[in-house]
Amino acid sequence: MVLLLFVMLFGLMGLGFTIWMAMGLSGAIYLLWFSDVSMRIVVSRMIGGIDIETLVAIPFFIMVGETMNQAGITRRLADFADLFVGRFRAGLAYVSIVVSVIMAGVSGSAVADSTSTSAVLHPIMRKRGYHDRFAAAINASSAVVGPIIPPSIPMVFMGVISGVSIGRLFLGGIVPGLMMAVFLWVLVTVVAHRRGYPKAASTFTWPRFWQLLRESVLAIVAPVFVISGVVFGFVTIIEVAALSIVYVLFLGTVVYRSLDLPKLVSVFRRSAVASSALMAVFAVVGIYQYIVATEQLGGQLSSAIAALGLGRTGFLIFTTLFFLAMGAILDAIPVMLIFFPVLLPIAMQLGIDPTHFGVVTVLNLMIGLLTPPIGVLLFIQTKIAGIDFGELLGELWPHMLALLAVLLIITFVPQMVLWIPNMVL
Repeated sequence: MVLLLFVMLFGLMGLGFTIWMAMGLSGAIYLLWFSDVSMRIVVSRMIGGIDIETLVAIPFFIMVGETMNQAGITRRLADFADLFVGRFRAGLAYVSIVVSVIMAGVSGSAVADSTSTSAVLHPIMRKRGYHDRFAAAINASSAVVGPIIPPSIPMVFMGVISGVSIGRLFLGGIVPGLMMAVFLWVLVTVVAHRRGYPKAASTFTWPRFWQLLRESVLAIVAPVFVISGVVFGFVTIIEVAALSIVYVLFLGTVVYRSLDLPKLVSVFRRSAVASSALMAVFAVVGIYQYIVATEQLGGQLSSAIAALGLGRTGFLIFTTLFFLAMGAILDAIPVMLIFFPVLLPIAMQLGIDPTHFGVVTVLNLMIGLLTPPIGVLLFIQTKIAGIDFGELLGELWPHMLALLAVLLIITFVPQMVLWIPNMVL
């Protein structure tokens, strides 16, 4: 019967329904048609899906990304990174990676990082002779670092629904996130030399360094306060999210004086729309979680895995392929909210650390942002770069291989994830 639920979901999506509408309709139809529950249960499960205090942090983190973009903080970070790595061959591609790593430590969203970084860097990259497809590919792939390096919006979701420590998830994402940056850096070096991309004429000067440092240092140190506050328990995740937006608004309005009233209105409007869309998904996921629980999907999966004789390694391979496939055809957040709580107990029974399994799951699903047909980052980059979907995909596959290599390493070498959490907490 549960299979029929997902058949309805994919059918409605094929008809053009948005993900939250398709989930809500399919879930409501399933409950009303195949069970004796009333519409009151459907509504109560939707309310229960968003009646979670920690979710208050999400709109603040979304607003941080929007504010950094509107306040010109992304441009200042790009200028600072360009001073150090811009003079290398294909230096702006390195700048994209560095800025994505820094932005990841504040916004925690791949979409926000990709949009803001590309809006700043892509026109300059085009002017300096980079191919549009290469610029779009590196801006998209480097943005995937955003939800891995803390703070991470998907990891907040994961902690809320599963009870896994958000602080440990944050710390567990540091090494994989930096590994992704290093692998992409190596890829850019190879591609740049093969294609002969230009070196910038700019040189390092101390006056220029001090000027850019003064302009960007407050944005660079922000991730330290965000991460340490949550990890060491100085503040809750809600408080650190609220403090982050206050800090970024202070930078934009008082320090840089680049946020005027129209820009502030745009920040609040765009943040409200994005937050509302996520909350709608959480609401309808409440219906799915109720169905999964009543149909005992977790027990069925556990029995199936036991029957197949999958051990620890086999289970990790199975879940990696499963989440990669689901991330390609569904939005990452619903997949995580529905399936991670079901698979986590099985992972723990097999001796897999929940922090390790959580970080691996997030990276699996974030790679889905680059895979058709749902890949959100693909649509963002094709729009910004003005190129065809197929052209971007043709350029993107080496970047995908680099990210998949990191995924395989952290999947089968758990200490790459667990080293920092075990050392700090």
